[in-house]
Amino acid sequence: MKTLDILLWGVLPYVTVVILVGGSVWRYRYDQFGWTTRSSELYESRLLRIGSPLFHFGILVVVIGHVIGLVIPESWTSAIGLSETAYHVQALLLGGIAGIATLAGAAILIYRRRTTGPVFMATTRNDKTMYVVLVAAIVAGLATTLLGAGVVGEEHNYRETVSPWFRSVFALQPDIDAMSAAPLSFQVHALIGMLLFAIWPFTRLVHAFAAPVGYLFRPYIVYRSRSAGVPSREPRRGWESPGS
Repeated sequence: MKTLDILLWGVLPYVTVVILVGGSVWRYRYDQFGWTTRSSELYESRLLRIGSPLFHFGILVVVIGHVIGLVIPESWTSAIGLSETAYHVQALLLGGIAGIATLAGAAILIYRRRTTGPVFMATTRNDKTMYVVLVAAIVAGLATTLLGAGVVGEEHNYRETVSPWFRSVFALQPDIDAMSAAPLSFQVHALIGMLLFAIWPFTRLVHAFAAPVGYLFRPYIVYRSRSAGVPSREPRRGWESPGS
């Protein structure tokens, strides 16, 4: 077992987790007012209405796909009658569509940020770094989707290499050999993903940890117009005494 493999697949994942958790706690403790996307809708809304839904709905499907592919063992999907071929076909279709939508949404948002003066002026160095790493992760993910399904190059079943390694990390027994056996493209995607999570707490991406889920379950707010209904009495003049 090579020392580099031990560092990349046995040590680096835990360093990433420490930075992600520790950085998020630090950010929440000392920068709660900065825990936001720093909305720029007031400056420009036309491109935002297109790019933001594309990116957010696309990334949501991508995240769900990663959870299914990395967390759920291959034996479980086989047990419910989903063959490996059928799994890779649906992963290619859904993952490809979601990845392209996410990339298109990110491209629109970056274009908007670069071409809209006030939005560009509000862009920090952290934002620029975040966009570079985020786009790199999306592109690498699309590449592994095509490679894993055999559309480009030789087909590779990542659920026999990357997925066991991912689960073993959380079991505190990293399967370094499994990840070492994965193709270079999957290793690059994993490294970029860890880099993205390492910088996550220090960028606007941190707002994902404060998604307003409770908003979906809050009670209705009833608004009544001032002119609604029949008034019980004629309105008073401004100089009329309260008792009259």
